[in-house]
Amino acid sequence: MNSKRRLAVVLGAGVAPLLAITLPASSASAHGYISSPPSRQAQCAARTVPCGPIKYEPQSVEGPKGLRSCSGGNASFAELDNDSKGWKVTQVSRTTAFNWKLTARHATSTWQYYANGAKIAEFNDHGARPGETVTHQVNFGNRTGKQKVLAVWNIADTANAFYACIDVDVR
Repeated sequence: MNSKRRLAVVLGAGVAPLLAITLPASSASAHGYISSPPSRQAQCAARTVPCGPIKYEPQSVEGPKGLRSCSGGNASFAELDNDSKGWKVTQVSRTTAFNWKLTARHATSTWQYYANGAKIAEFNDHGARPGETVTHQVNFGNRTGKQKVLAVWNIADTANAFYACIDVDVR
């Protein structure tokens, strides 16, 4: 092997481990969001509403458990908290299926749904690991008209949750 080729092999062997250590893992930013009715982050991803960085990673609205914000407290996604941004409202019935698309399947404690700040549903998974999609039938009770739904996916083995807001008109 000539000296130039030997140098390239040596340098290549030294750079590969360094790249593996310094490059971010792509799955670290993958988790889940509500795809239908379209959540605010789903609308951003579909370019239905003009948005910033959330359009590239709708599955990444993660924050500490117990928050009641669409952004999960993440300043990069604060536009999700802006109720006057022009979010499209989906007409739904009093019992509606909410469909989660999960890109990383975390052990789950509970799924919670709030309509205009009041809890309307909770599903307990007792630490089970969900599939790639999860559907919940949520009953709005006697609520009608425009509602901002906050959906919360509480992870069983961390202090975090994933957040999604969905604008609906209950008929």
